[in-house]
Amino acid sequence: MKKKYVIGIIAIIVLFVGTMVFLFIPPKFKLNKGDTIELKYGETYKESGYKITKFGKDYSKKVKIKKNINLKKLGTYKVTYEVKINGITFKKTRTVKIIDDEKPIITLTGNENISICPNGEYKEEGYTATDNYDGDITKKVKVTTKDNVITYSVKDSSGNQAQITRKISIEDKTVPTITLKGNKTITLYLGNAWTDPGYTATDNCDGNITSNVVKSGSVNINKLGTYKITYTVKDSSGNQTIVERTVKVVSKPTYNSASGKGVIYLTFDDGPKQGTTNIILDILKDEGVKATFFVTNSGPDSLIKREFDEGHTVGLHTASHNYATVYKSVNSYYNDLLQIQNRVKRITGYESKIIRFPGGSSNTISKKYSKGIMSTLTKDVVNKGYHYFDWNISSGDAGETTSPSGVYNNVIKSLSKNRANVILMHDIKTYTKDALRNIIRYGKNNGYTFDKITMSTPMVTHSVNN
Repeated sequence: MKKKYVIGIIAIIVLFVGTMVFLFIPPKFKLNKGDTIELKYGETYKESGYKITKFGKDYSKKVKIKKNINLKKLGTYKVTYEVKINGITFKKTRTVKIIDDEKPIITLTGNENISICPNGEYKEEGYTATDNYDGDITKKVKVTTKDNVITYSVKDSSGNQAQITRKISIEDKTVPTITLKGNKTITLYLGNAWTDPGYTATDNCDGNITSNVVKSGSVNINKLGTYKITYTVKDSSGNQTIVERTVKVVSKPTYNSASGKGVIYLTFDDGPKQGTTNIILDILKDEGVKATFFVTNSGPDSLIKREFDEGHTVGLHTASHNYATVYKSVNSYYNDLLQIQNRVKRITGYESKIIRFPGGSSNTISKKYSKGIMSTLTKDVVNKGYHYFDWNISSGDAGETTSPSGVYNNVIKSLSKNRANVILMHDIKTYTKDALRNIIRYGKNNGYTFDKITMSTPMVTHSVNN
């Protein structure tokens, strides 16, 4: 009896232990991609999967996952997988490491290869360093120089290192610069004195080297022709620059010549303007007459192009037509003139040298801005190769009259066959375009001829009053 009792107790114990063993033996946790995963900073964590089994039975669907991963911060994090089997909870952890193995980026200001003058020294142009995790780490950059090579290196907080170099070459390959005072092409009238306007020479390494310039060539003021003045300069490294100035010696223009008697020169100021200039061009084309347009910076390019293409003379009036701007100084006048000259050349390819002063050469309003400026300009423009034209007949369309009949009468009553008739009109006025055809037909019917102003036309000018 006692033996049976002992056997029974043992059996119970064995059964209990077996049951406990069955209950507490952990399941098998299989984590896809292993127990440890490394993520590069900036990557997103994605669950790679798992399988949980115990004694051949799959408990994967019962698993609960707990994780607390900060993808914006480097470090080691845990992902916990929990499964409850027969009331007992089993756990498995996966280690997730967020690492930074990306090198910082160093960016140099300026070029990686720098040339400096033999007598100069390199001044740091600057640099920046950025890291995908640390951000701006420019202050951590270490700069070292050896054998004309500058090395820039930096490490981020993860120990990733970047390096870049800048090479310094001690040489001068830049040629000097010669700047001519005055125009590169100068027109000189026969017999007038020749004085070189001057020049300056500068070099990137040597500075002002004007005294090194060697000038060659000469101008014979008593002989018509084209002459070249050559300016040559070398810097201390042997780099050479040569610049030429062209001097044209031409015959003096004639003023108020009797030639061209009975010729009518139709001249139009202040345009072009759509709605009037285009109609005036239509009339001139219909009548087979050429005219002269003194243009401004207003109006469409296409009308200036049409004036030129249809054989008319495109003269220069003013860019701004603002007296305060134009007559502020001699330089101001030329700055304004150059603007309209450049416009005409850009549109037509032709460099016009025929001009009309705003208000004419006899204007007195210029006194308000610069006393004596017209006395200077009327001589200077001619010396620079321009021909300027005033008028000896005014149509009155600038203010005296506002009717086509008034414009017509002002013109025809002043015509003379004993001179060239330079008529002042404005192609921006509607009553001028309406009077034009009758003026042309009157001229034709009364024995006048029509022509455009050219550089060969004797200048018709006023007396200067300032």
